[in-house]
Amino acid sequence: MTDGGGIVALTYLGSERVVANYNVMGVAKAALESTSRYLARSLGGDDIRVNIVAAGPIRTMAAKSIPGFAAFEDAWGTRAPLGWDVNDSEPIARACVALMSDWFPATTGEMVHVDGGYHAIGA
Repeated sequence: MTDGGGIVALTYLGSERVVANYNVMGVAKAALESTSRYLARSLGGDDIRVNIVAAGPIRTMAAKSIPGFAAFEDAWGTRAPLGWDVNDSEPIARACVALMSDWFPATTGEMVHVDGGYHAIGA
């Protein structure tokens, strides 16, 4: 028996769209997203919510391993309707905290984009 709770995992737009140099990580993130939906179904009876945050690019150690990341992050800030700061992870952290809180008691199997709106913009 559990007291409920939440699980939040991070993903990236490269699972939904082809992103140069992201390669097999896009496939891996798509698998993570699918797994989260199955977990949401399986764990819902125990009042455990499972959600995904699709974050915009942040300068991290992992980002350093993506060739051409610097050019990519520059484009993101100019195309995202709300702008984007690759040095500020606070919006992503706030989304995770909100999803884990009791403010989202009936949300599970969801992917929340925290990327300044970039995901919604066409070419």
